[in-house]
Formats: sequence, C-alpha cells, structure tokens
Amino acid sequence: MYIYILTNPTKTVLYTGVTNDLRRRLYEHSSGRGNAGKFTGRYQTDLLVYFELCPDAMQAIAREKQLKGWTRSKKDALITAFNPNWKTIDLETWAG
Repeated sequence: MYIYILTNPTKTVLYTGVTNDLRRRLYEHSSGRGNAGKFTGRYQTDLLVYFELCPDAMQAIAREKQLKGWTRSKKDALITAFNPNWKTIDLETWAG
C-alpha cells in the first residue's frame, strides 16, 4: 500500500491519498484533470511529489489520516526531506 502526495503546477495545493497501485492511481488522477467534480481535477493536483510504502492497508490508512491532520508547513517539510526540489516524480525513473 502506498501513501502519496500530489500537488498542482504552482505547488499551492496538496492532495494526500492511499492506494494499492500507485501507477494506476496516478493515471486516474491525470485522466480527471479539469473535472470540476473531483478535488484533484478542480485544482489540477496530479503531480506526484511524495510517496511512501506501508506494509498493509490498516497502517496505510492510519498514516494517510495522520498526514491529512498535519499543517501545510509540516507536509512541506516532509516533502522537502524526501524530494528537496519538489520535482515531479516519474515512477519509471525515480532513484530516490
């Protein structure tokens, strides 16, 4: 299970989610770009800047809830520690 954080092109919005298939989920988010009925579509948050792997669904959901409760500055620090330049992560080439 993955916990992930997406942002928009101007890096003003963050979206935190959980999935068992990160590639598929990223595709779903990018396919809904501009869909005003969905948060990620409305705010164009389809750029992956952070992810982590959890061993099971219970832990992943608990971690997602934890991150969602954090302040923006705490989330920013987490992303910066993982991805200092906030470059969009391409799972095919990501070396960490």
